[in-house]
Amino acid sequence: MDVPPHFAGTVEFAPGCRSSGKISHVLFDFDGTLSLIRHGWPDVMVPLFVEHLPKHPGESTKQVRRLAWEDIMRLNGKQTIYQMIQLADRIRQRGGTPQEPLWYKHEYLRRLDTLIAARKSAIRSGQRSPDELLVFHARRALDALCERGLTLHLASGTDEQYVIEEAELLGIADYFQGRIYGARDDYQSFSKQIVIQRILREASVAGDALLAFGDGYVEIENTKQAGGLAVAVASDEANHGSGQIDAWKRERLLGVGADAVIPDYRDIDHLLAVLLREESR
Repeated sequence: MDVPPHFAGTVEFAPGCRSSGKISHVLFDFDGTLSLIRHGWPDVMVPLFVEHLPKHPGESTKQVRRLAWEDIMRLNGKQTIYQMIQLADRIRQRGGTPQEPLWYKHEYLRRLDTLIAARKSAIRSGQRSPDELLVFHARRALDALCERGLTLHLASGTDEQYVIEEAELLGIADYFQGRIYGARDDYQSFSKQIVIQRILREASVAGDALLAFGDGYVEIENTKQAGGLAVAVASDEANHGSGQIDAWKRERLLGVGADAVIPDYRDIDHLLAVLLREESR
């Protein structure tokens, strides 16, 4: 793919990146892709895993943390309950007797709420701008896509009621016009793959009409399996607007087929010119 020379930041295209020029629907992940409200969630989930995982003889806490991190990140993008199912399975494999996965999920959410409650309160009170808790220029990206007449969808592994609440708090819910999907208690009724299939079926379009933005394995993998174009948002969540690509995200998302990698949305118009093949029209 020919890449115009006017990107202000770092944008990386995979060698096999090819756009059909037929994009009509865009799917976004939420946490880390648009929202930073839940930034730091692994710092809550990893200790929960470490606390409950029985150690093997001679195994260090550092080794258990590494195992927990890999298990958690391999399932990043899926509903939280799947990470808790994995935790219960690991406890069982190590000779322990786990709680039900839903117990671990509720305990994780309780702990996470103490981390993010102050951020939500600061937005509600006006102490912080919603844009401070959006990935850099995310609102501009949503505007740019809507200006082009594309239909936007949001799918998250976070529970649906929280995704809707936080999207409204950040002032971006209206971009999706009700097309916001998240985890449910009946977890088998929701997945990003189900959402993608529904988008394509209801719009009567092929997979090459879909463009996805995400920072987790699942949305990238599912989009590529459907024949769509996938952009990895390797956001530096700890440093808002740094323009730096998170190397860990980059490596793993390219590994599951991402067509392009960006640190944020500072180059959204030039990026869309390439992905939508506007410059050839």
